[in-house]
Amino acid sequence: MISMSMRLKPIGLSEKESVKALFTSVFTSEPWNDDWSDETQLDLYLCDLMDQNNSLTYGLFDDDELIGLSMGHIRHWYSGTEYFIDEFCIRTDRQGQGAGTLFLAEIEKAIKALGLTHIFLQTENDVPAFDFYRKNGFYQLPHHVGFAKKI
Repeated sequence: MISMSMRLKPIGLSEKESVKALFTSVFTSEPWNDDWSDETQLDLYLCDLMDQNNSLTYGLFDDDELIGLSMGHIRHWYSGTEYFIDEFCIRTDRQGQGAGTLFLAEIEKAIKALGLTHIFLQTENDVPAFDFYRKNGFYQLPHHVGFAKKI
């Protein structure tokens, strides 16, 4: 259920411990099952996302409790400046209640006020997040393909 006390707030490394707790609770569970047991690697990853010149991290708070997280960066592109979301999550027990939709709407307002024109993100097509983003107005890029190579 959406609470009237929910609010968007830009956050930084001073909130790293609450970010770490929310991030690991979501992404070490189904459907992601990521192994973030290496604390050093986790700290480095969060610093990569939150502590660069163009980093932009938002938290969704219900009262003083962090329940949503959007970590990304501002990227300048020929078609406008965009918010590239690297990680987006809602606390597992709050999913499916409208908090994620509210969070995205508030992010859109905030980045529009900054002069940004697009949101770009990537997700897997076989997880619930795929349908969530489509429901919230995101579309799959027709010619964009992700590649990776393990070395």
